[in-house]
Amino acid sequence: MLTFHYEAKDRTGKRKRGKIEASSKPAAIVELKRQGLALLSIEQEAKGLLQREIHFGKPVKSKDFIVFLRQLATLIRAGIGIVDSVHILSQQSESKALRKILIEVEADIRKGGQLSEAFAKHPKVFQTMFLSMIRAGEASGSLEIVLDRLATYYEKSHYTKEKIKSAMMYPLTVGILSIAVTMYLLINIVPTFVTMFASFHAELPAMTRMVMSASDSLVRSWYLYIIGIIVVYFIVRIVVNTSYGRYLLDYATLKMPIFGKLLQKGALARMSRTLSTLFSSSVPILQALTIVEDVVGNKIISQAVHESKTSLREGRPLSEPLKRAWVIPPLVSRMIAIGEETGSLDQMLEKVADFYEAEVENAVDKIKTLIEPLMIVMLAAIVGTIVLAIMIPMFEMFGKVR
Repeated sequence: MLTFHYEAKDRTGKRKRGKIEASSKPAAIVELKRQGLALLSIEQEAKGLLQREIHFGKPVKSKDFIVFLRQLATLIRAGIGIVDSVHILSQQSESKALRKILIEVEADIRKGGQLSEAFAKHPKVFQTMFLSMIRAGEASGSLEIVLDRLATYYEKSHYTKEKIKSAMMYPLTVGILSIAVTMYLLINIVPTFVTMFASFHAELPAMTRMVMSASDSLVRSWYLYIIGIIVVYFIVRIVVNTSYGRYLLDYATLKMPIFGKLLQKGALARMSRTLSTLFSSSVPILQALTIVEDVVGNKIISQAVHESKTSLREGRPLSEPLKRAWVIPPLVSRMIAIGEETGSLDQMLEKVADFYEAEVENAVDKIKTLIEPLMIVMLAAIVGTIVLAIMIPMFEMFGKVR
């Protein structure tokens, strides 16, 4: 169970703050409404380091999960019952974690439970959006269609995430390599020349003195640098776990040169794809917007979605707050407005998602072309500076010896 901090008004209009435990944020909102409270704000409590469960990687890989959804949809469409379909997939799944979960799901539905209820017992694999769509599919009798939509959604989302990761991995790898090479030179190479330079009592260039000072500091106080990195890491983690800290981090990432636009396009593609998939599966619009707030992965866009939900609840258009949000391009807000006017919001959102997924792919290709020479120049500049700092005084000394 998760813990949420909330602020709400009771039936008399009095403000009230408190905590509530629920399996998810939407479940907490439903429970607070059942208690007769008008919700003003709700935030999930950040768990302390000792409270967190440790997991190495995802319980189920995206590839295995997508294959499972496609196969389940195919079996149900072929007229095989849900219990038998889950049993077949539990026997042939290549993922041990998924196989174990499906065995438990099969046992639950054999007892008479619904598929969505059985899935809900495994929130780490079957998340809020997935469960909402499965419930909508069960209610409408179109479970196989919903499963196909989910598979398509996860395929496209996974592909977009991988493209963004691939764009960021190269500079990250070269950056780590640059730091490692710099530290090796400063710790192992530069000190061997310090004694030699000292024995000549020569006036050293400013660049050489700077490099020697950095080397001496690193050799003598290396443990302070490690402690500093650890302290900064935990401070950042603590700040990021707060709502405002996360907002600032997401704002900074969107404003980053080169990568900011890429991350913005990725988040917009995820928002549009999620909303389109939920709307087309008959998930209630307010519930769909609540789910998107959680899954979009960016506080700035999440806030814009929240304001749209408030606008809709007050009887105003969904697109109105989006037009005012700097993070939402005019293309998106205009397409959503057209979708509202024509009653084809899910189709318009799908077109927006397709557009931004293509934009991400194009942007990644451009960034890779641009970033490779820049990173090579940066690495050469760092190593070259250290080498020159050593070689220049050596040439001067050899000149005096002649």
